[in-house]
Amino acid sequence: MPYFGSEETVKELKRALSNPNVQADRLRYKSYITKVIRYMTQGLDVSALFMDMVKASATVDIVQKKLVYLYMCTYASDKPDLALLAINTLRKDCADPNPMVRGLALRNMCNFRMPGMTEYIEQPIVAGLRDKASYVRRVAVLGCAKMHSLQPRTEIDGSLVNELYALLRDPDPVVVVNCLRALEDILKDEGGVVINKPIAHHLLNRLKDLDCWAQSEVLTFLLRYRPRNDDELFDILSLLDPFLQSSQSHVAISTLRLFLHLAAAHPAVQADALLCSSAPLLATCGAASRELRFAGLCHIQQVMRSQPALFNTHYKRFFCGYSEPSYIKFRKMEILVALVNDENVALVLEEMKSYCTDVSAELAQAAIAAIGRIGRTYSEKCLDILTGLLALKQDHITSAVIQTFRDLVWFCPQCTAAVCLTVESCVDYPQDSEGKQALLWLLGEHADQISSAPYLLEVYIDGLKTELSAALKMEILTAALKMFLRRPAETQDMLGRLLHYCIEEESDMCVRDRALLYYRLLQRGIEETRKVVTGPKSDPSLSVLTSAQEEPVSQWVSIFNTLGPLSAADLQLHNTALSASEHTDDTADTELLTEHVPVSMRDVSEAGVSLCAGAAVSPEAFEQMWQQLEVLQRQTVCFSGCAADTLQSALQPVHIQTLAFSPARALPWRAYIYSRGSGTLVLAELLQDDPEMLTVTIKQQPEHQQTVTAFISVLQSVLQTLNTGQMSV
Repeated sequence: MPYFGSEETVKELKRALSNPNVQADRLRYKSYITKVIRYMTQGLDVSALFMDMVKASATVDIVQKKLVYLYMCTYASDKPDLALLAINTLRKDCADPNPMVRGLALRNMCNFRMPGMTEYIEQPIVAGLRDKASYVRRVAVLGCAKMHSLQPRTEIDGSLVNELYALLRDPDPVVVVNCLRALEDILKDEGGVVINKPIAHHLLNRLKDLDCWAQSEVLTFLLRYRPRNDDELFDILSLLDPFLQSSQSHVAISTLRLFLHLAAAHPAVQADALLCSSAPLLATCGAASRELRFAGLCHIQQVMRSQPALFNTHYKRFFCGYSEPSYIKFRKMEILVALVNDENVALVLEEMKSYCTDVSAELAQAAIAAIGRIGRTYSEKCLDILTGLLALKQDHITSAVIQTFRDLVWFCPQCTAAVCLTVESCVDYPQDSEGKQALLWLLGEHADQISSAPYLLEVYIDGLKTELSAALKMEILTAALKMFLRRPAETQDMLGRLLHYCIEEESDMCVRDRALLYYRLLQRGIEETRKVVTGPKSDPSLSVLTSAQEEPVSQWVSIFNTLGPLSAADLQLHNTALSASEHTDDTADTELLTEHVPVSMRDVSEAGVSLCAGAAVSPEAFEQMWQQLEVLQRQTVCFSGCAADTLQSALQPVHIQTLAFSPARALPWRAYIYSRGSGTLVLAELLQDDPEMLTVTIKQQPEHQQTVTAFISVLQSVLQTLNTGQMSV
């Protein structure tokens, strides 16, 4: 909405611009043009001055021309008829002896976003491609892409494309990069610019002449080229080698990605390239830009998946700064946990301990969880720190410590006695739901080692009527039943009261059903109840199996130097947290879901094929691959359906990831899942349009029939187990 006095202001400017006396005074005339631009940027509608401003473009003053061109581009779409009159002025300027004027006129004429502009700008663009001045050629090359964007559905001009390919050998490096960008946009529907051997080698030889951003662009385009033999490969790698240690981190990382991509068949060469690029990666983590720092940390996490010890000597670079945002501190703590060894464990734990009292409760809890993960290897040192934190009597710290104790006991059973002793002597118990659930799990699982366990549990049972969390209520039920199996005399009365309340008075159906399940189990006898509820114990050697395993570079190189590592790091953190808390679920459900799974997995492993989780696949990447790939196999299996959460929980232990699924009881019902094995990715769609049958459609990249067979075998076993579990219920 124009502000007060805008009409008078425009009239005053129009009188001044049309005044011959003002036009005769160049400085005064230019000052009025500057006023027009100022009012335009402030939101005042000065489109009524269009013809006066077009007349003002007839000048040798470059600054004045720039101002007028800016005005014309802004109002061209509002005044299309007058803009066509201004095109003649611009076409005339395209033939000006001054290359700066020619380039400015051509650039702004290409910025007129109006229908029918192609016929006016085509001839000046073609002339600009052959201009002697490099600035004009730069503008003309980008003008080709702009002209194509005005009419994207028209047939591509082959002669123009050939002209652009020829300009890839232009002596001006900016023209070369602009040609790549223009060809990529024009040939987008055909797969983009084609990089053959002559073009690839020419671009490699011109890399040293480009600026840093152009180098990154060219290195990205070179990913499309495949060397024909090892001799050519190593010649290319020799040309790329100096750029691995470029002072510009984005150039070094782009070079590393290309290096890893080309040397896929040479792991030793890839390892050397990662070692050479460690310095630029570390420099990125100290960048002034927080966003760049975060991206550098995420990329370092990707590299550590293949070479966990590469940054061991640089662990102090990942200590958190006081003024750093939380998202950077979280990432640094994850890296520090992965870098802990015998030499630096004391210093790292001391640093982590200082984070546990941070003003941010979320950061403090993350630091405590990180100490717990270190404690799976260095349990004694971490237990001392965690026990000392309980003395602070801060609710969020106490809750995080109890949760860490729960995870530590599961992964390191040898810590059970020390943890139980600490819990028993603790005077300040958690107040939030997650902390209470962790404490209840400890009380139920190790009631025989915590003498006061029944009295602590009775407090929670007495307060059950005021409790709002259904998850906590179910944890109380499970803890009470486990405690009854170990200490029946002290727990019988409270368990009876608890079951009576949950069955007769509880409004939440999940809690009521859990209580009914336990009641019916008890009717079958103590031994039957013990088999279902207690389940298997954790293995002391589990901590060895859960340590970081080196992954081949091929599993993550495709998303390196993209935004992929940023989201992949978040997914990895989520999966880590999920796997650490899996043991807190009801053992009865877990036992039912996994009873038959190991058999099929054993059969598959004997065949030499095994499924693995691998890197996460984003929904966008899944959709793109699903549309591009052909159907490899389609099979129908018997399946009566189940809850989506149950299916997801059943597929996770066998390394099949669930990406998306339809709402429960929807027909047709769909779910999209994927898994990896033997260097291949298996995608699958589960479609149920019949209440008793499920159609499995499988696609794969690249094709590997044994992996598909293994995938189907495991999936059928899981679905059969779910069907059996539902029938028994």
